[in-house]
Amino acid sequence: MSSTNALKHRQACLVITLAILGIWFLVSLGCSILFREWMDLNMPPVGNAPFGFWMAQQGSIICFVLLLITYAVLMYRLDSKYGYLDSQHESIDSVDSLE
Repeated sequence: MSSTNALKHRQACLVITLAILGIWFLVSLGCSILFREWMDLNMPPVGNAPFGFWMAQQGSIICFVLLLITYAVLMYRLDSKYGYLDSQHESIDSVDSLE
């Protein structure tokens, strides 16, 4: 690995990580706490629960799990692009079939 490739890989890792953390922050804090009352008034209820309450209880957890899956897929693609995969993971074709 050249140092230029390593630097580009590290920068791309930081961009992905900061983007995922930003989305997580907006969903977990923003939807659950800061905008809960607005969402209760302006969004449709989920079942018998107001939308803001549902986001605080279930929506943020679902979003977190989806962000974990997204992070794993993006990092796999990034690692394969810059040649950081070991031989054990090179045979995984299921993630590449998502493209």
